[in-house]
Amino acid sequence: MVTGTRNTKNALRSGWRQEITKAQWLVLTGTMLGWGLDGFAGSLYTLVLGPAMAELLPHSGIEVAPATIGLYGGLTIALFLAGWALGGIVFGVLADYFGRTRILTIGILTYAVFTAAAAFADTWWQLGILRFIAGLGSGVEAPVGAALIAESWKNRYRARAGGVMMSGYAAGFFIAAIVFALAGGMGWRFMMALAVIPAILVWFIRRFVKEPPESADAIRERRERKHAGKRLAKDDFVLRRLFRRPLLRPTLTCTAIATGALIAFWSVSTWYPQIIREMGAAKAWSPDEIASQVALASILFNAGGIVGYAAWGFIADRIGRRPTFLLTFGLGAIAIFFLFPFQRDITTYLVVMPVLGFALFGSLSGAFIYSPEVFPTSVRASAIAFCNSVGRFFTAAGPLVAGVIAGSWFGGDLGTATAVIASIGIIGLVGVLFARETRGHALPSEDGSPHPESSPAPGVPTAPGAVADTRKA
Repeated sequence: MVTGTRNTKNALRSGWRQEITKAQWLVLTGTMLGWGLDGFAGSLYTLVLGPAMAELLPHSGIEVAPATIGLYGGLTIALFLAGWALGGIVFGVLADYFGRTRILTIGILTYAVFTAAAAFADTWWQLGILRFIAGLGSGVEAPVGAALIAESWKNRYRARAGGVMMSGYAAGFFIAAIVFALAGGMGWRFMMALAVIPAILVWFIRRFVKEPPESADAIRERRERKHAGKRLAKDDFVLRRLFRRPLLRPTLTCTAIATGALIAFWSVSTWYPQIIREMGAAKAWSPDEIASQVALASILFNAGGIVGYAAWGFIADRIGRRPTFLLTFGLGAIAIFFLFPFQRDITTYLVVMPVLGFALFGSLSGAFIYSPEVFPTSVRASAIAFCNSVGRFFTAAGPLVAGVIAGSWFGGDLGTATAVIASIGIIGLVGVLFARETRGHALPSEDGSPHPESSPAPGVPTAPGAVADTRKA
């Protein structure tokens, strides 16, 4: 008895250094960098949205005013999110049929090249078209990256690795804010041109990130059955399977969670820079001071976001997935309704932005950590992409509607409009109520049912054999 207890303690003491392989570290590095550079490119655009619209609208014969910047700026964001949603579904399906890493590289090249190409736009609608195409490629990174993490990190650290991967996006926002603070004076076109940097990552992924054996085997077996003329129920088109039992319930719950998180996030992240710009204009700040305060708010927002993204998996391993969703959704709602509907000063904004970033980014992280845990390998990338892309189709209208109702309903008050649109994020809480808890469970079997075996939850003692098994996995 004493010997068994000692062996268990020794197994636990071995920790992550022995359980995590080099291949797992490479997958985490590649997906985190890809998602981070995606965030870098996306954040650059939101930071220069106001100046870009101010330059391009006159070329399109449109008067520059807060209302028109809100309308046409929101429209370009909507086009990007629509492209992101469509691209996510298309590339997610392709990833289930042709492999994760191959499709990931195509998506990265697409969003990098066409985001940088926005630097050459002459009108707002040219910019909108380029943002739509960039969105097609941007949609691939998170769902395929989340699938890669779930299938590669098949041990007790799966959720934590997912959170660290997702934190790359906020880190990209953070780096973009620093770059904007240092080089924003060089103009929005220069900032957009910097977005070509993610293309360099393609070499790393093709060289070092390998296809997980689990997904490679699923793709190979599907092709073999097709050539042999043998068709199983799991060979049906992946999107069709999502709307049949037992996958229908996780499809609906994950879609609701992702939609709520995305609506709140994009409504806030799109318009808080412009809200601060308008605050500065009303107080007669100099252009340099306005740019400085916008950059500082962005840095604080994304610093909180990095913590929220990375911490979600750690918290969820401790208290469970559903309670962690309730924590981040609730904290985000409190911060939004404290800050935006009221005339707050810049100091209040700077104090609340890290809290808001923690909550909003954290909820997004949870959506991509949780959804891989409720879908089997053969549909995992498609399912993650679909659930989040439906959310993005709804979200695409959020920034646009906020810009429109700010002028037509609230006398140009973007803060109140942002809070109203973000409140639709309550749909995420509805999804959480119907979601099943996955803490401590292995990935589901191919029929979509919870796997009979469980991965050890962090801090829960396991037999030495169990630790050895997860290391092999």
